[in-house]
Amino acid sequence: MTDAGTPGPGTDADGVAVDGNDTPPSSVSAVAALTDRIVDNVEDVIVGHHDAIEHILVAVLARGHLLLEDVPGVGKTVLGRAVATSVDCSFKRVQFTPDLLPSDVTGVNVFNQKTREFEFQPGPVFANVVLGDEINRAPPKTQAALLEAMAEEQVTVDGETRALPDPFTVIATQNDVEPGRTYDLPMAEVDRFMKKLRLGYPDEDEETALLQRVAGEHPIESLDPVASLDDLRDARRTVTTVTLSEPVRRYVSQLASHTREHATLGVSPRGAIALVRAAQARAALDGRDYVVPDDVQAEAPSVWSHRIDADRPGRAVVDAALTTVRVD
Repeated sequence: MTDAGTPGPGTDADGVAVDGNDTPPSSVSAVAALTDRIVDNVEDVIVGHHDAIEHILVAVLARGHLLLEDVPGVGKTVLGRAVATSVDCSFKRVQFTPDLLPSDVTGVNVFNQKTREFEFQPGPVFANVVLGDEINRAPPKTQAALLEAMAEEQVTVDGETRALPDPFTVIATQNDVEPGRTYDLPMAEVDRFMKKLRLGYPDEDEETALLQRVAGEHPIESLDPVASLDDLRDARRTVTTVTLSEPVRRYVSQLASHTREHATLGVSPRGAIALVRAAQARAALDGRDYVVPDDVQAEAPSVWSHRIDADRPGRAVVDAALTTVRVD
């Protein structure tokens, strides 16, 4: 795997994307084959989370970010690392702690005694995949260091803006226990995560298989990439070409309107955009070059539930919208 401090394929010395690829995107069948390879590779490490792996790949292909929330010890960090390792790209892990500073994430200008000039030392956010581990253990000021990066794929330090590598994806984990020792993520940040997932505990057979795999060296240590960075870029370009018809777009708009009418805070336009992009990626995973309502319905719970503030769980609001809004 390429170190984040070294320019990867398609980036210059500052991590700025240098694509220059004018070739047509590959077919959706190629995207489906790519995701199958990655899923199979990750399942050499992860037991019993096939759907979660697919959800992560949907977020990556749809140019989104992912939040994994659950109790400690269910494999959130290993899952994120396994997906990142399956693609030969730059990867950085940030352990969020109460004393972590924003500059520890974004980078800082350091004075060089020899040149008598300030030089920028990039932080771990300058990577293709950034794993923010236990993100809710850091205070809101540090969490906010990711806002510009997640929304605009750039970082501004001391008035100078630098582009992040292409592609750029944040996979964050947070524990939903110890509420007195963690910080709530601000809604502005929650809304920037395309998906929020829970893994849950494995069943008895899955846990038995897991214990056999980790009896010796953990399989994550010998996991090899099965896709290149160019493969991933090409797949993301292909997803953007998946046809999104007017009736499907209107269906998403009607679903979003329903959530706004039945919640204190409904789905934002950013959330509607995230859903159609996720639906495009889901269609590509299934080998189709067009979106159908089933794709929207499959993606809506994981894309929208965490964005809704209501007197009942966000998932209930989404389910009610899917049940009530008619598909034309």
